Formats: sequence, structure tokens, C-alpha cells
Amino acid sequence: MDYQRILDTINDEMSYRDVTGKVASYIPELAKVDRRKFGMHVYCGDQKHFSFGDSEENFSIQSISKVFTLAMAMRLMGEDLWDRLNVEPSGDPFNSLTQLEYESGIPRNPFINAGALVLSDILVDQLEDPKQELLDFVRKITGDPDIQYDEKVAASEKATGYRNIALVNYIKALGNIKCDVEPIVDFYFYQCSLSMSCKDIAKAFMIFANKGRMLETNEKILKPKTVKRINALMQTCGFYDEAGEFSFQVGLPGKSGVGGGIVAIHPDNYSVAVWSPILNEKGNSELGMKALERFTTLTGVSVF
Repeated sequence: MDYQRILDTINDEMSYRDVTGKVASYIPELAKVDRRKFGMHVYCGDQKHFSFGDSEENFSIQSISKVFTLAMAMRLMGEDLWDRLNVEPSGDPFNSLTQLEYESGIPRNPFINAGALVLSDILVDQLEDPKQELLDFVRKITGDPDIQYDEKVAASEKATGYRNIALVNYIKALGNIKCDVEPIVDFYFYQCSLSMSCKDIAKAFMIFANKGRMLETNEKILKPKTVKRINALMQTCGFYDEAGEFSFQVGLPGKSGVGGGIVAIHPDNYSVAVWSPILNEKGNSELGMKALERFTTLTGVSVF
């Protein structure tokens, strides 16, 4: 497969001028990102890399980080995790409160904000220094010791994150939060501020394409059973109330973030990350969705 030729074709065909969405503005620091940014990176099972554009520029990965915290929580709790989280698509916006009352404070899945905040509660409760341990985890699976949190984005999230604070309080009132609210939301805001490039993200997600093992060293990071569960959740819940559309158009398990990043994997084959900060009305990268649809069309490879 000539991945570089395929990526060059996508780069030639697509531009930020072709989409009509907007850069995320509800987090003020994200509103400052240049809407013209566009990059893509593929990391293959034979350890070859292919890319174009702004693929090595760092950006705030936002909800892509929820896959990392889910992996960490599953390593700690195993199947007991599902006593506190469901595994169904939400059908509602990512920051919705409406389902919690009807479902006794059990979030519909780990990738909506309510679910990710329960994950944050678990990690704050069980880890001595969850922010550092998340950094350590991400640095290990990328092989990049320089990955950091973006302090400006974290501060911007904290200054405007009233809805997430409300979610934690609401879930706590319904009995599914153990820790104090402040350390939970502090950790959550920091995890969303992780600053990574498409190349970093593609390398990190190779463990989900490689049955839980690091490609370069074959070190086991996650159990194959855990990876199966996470990939299934990415397929069905990775794009909020647009997960069905992503499966229909792209046909890969993946995860998006309102920083404009999208990552997807093809088991045993590759991981691919794309970044364009212009979002559609569902909060997913408009150009990123189009690029990944074109990628699986040109390669002829998806999970279906």
C-alpha cells in the first residue's frame, strides 16, 4: 500500500476553505488556534511512518485523552469498572446531563463527559499522583518524554468549566462519585489539555491496533481483552452523537476531541491521526472526518 501517495492525494484534494464549521470557542484558549492548520499521520504495523502538513505540531487533544484514562482505569479495576459505567452510545451531546437522572448516575459510556469524570474519580481515588501517572503512561506509549500539559488550556478550561463541575456534583448526588469535586475536575481539565501531535497520537494508539503491545519493543501494556473492549467502545461511542455517521463513512474504531484531532485504528494494520481545528455542529473535526473517509476509500481497508 502506497500510504504516502494516498496521503498526498488527500492533502491535494482538501483544504480548510472547503468546510464551513467553526473552531471551538467555549474554551477561550482553543478559539485562538489557527483554523488553517491541517495535518495527518499514519503509523503502520511495520513501523513505517507517513504524513503531511502540520502532523508534528502539538495541539490540545481534549477528549482523545479519555481513551488513555479508560485504559488506565481498566488496568486498575478490570471488569468491576462496568458497575459504575455503561457501554451504550448516548445519542446526546457529549456534555449532556439529561440521561443521568433516569439512569441513577451511571453515565451511558466512558467517552461522554459524565463518563470521563467518573474515570477521573477512579484515578484520583486510586493513584497517588494521577496527573503525573497519566503523563508517564502517555510518554511511555509514545516514546516521547517531552509530552506535557498545556497550562494555558488547563487554566482556560478551569475558568469556564461550570458544566463539568455541575456534572460531577450531580453524579456525586446520585452516589457514583467518591472523591471531592475539586481534585476530580482539576485532573479532568488537565487531561484534556494534554498537548500532542498527530505523530504522537498515532504512536500512542498503536497499542490499540497491536493487541495491547508496544510495536517497537513488544512490551505488553494492556491485556488483549481490554483492548477489545476499548476498540469496541471507540467504534460505537467515540464520536458522541455522531458515532454512527463515523462508522458509516469511515469504518474504523476511533476517537475525536474538540481540539480538532481525530484518531482511528485498524487492528493489526495501522493507526492514523488527523488534525484540523474546524468543528462541525456535533463537535468533531469537519475536515478530519472527510479526510478519514477519503483515506479508507482510497486504501480500500476498514474493519467492515
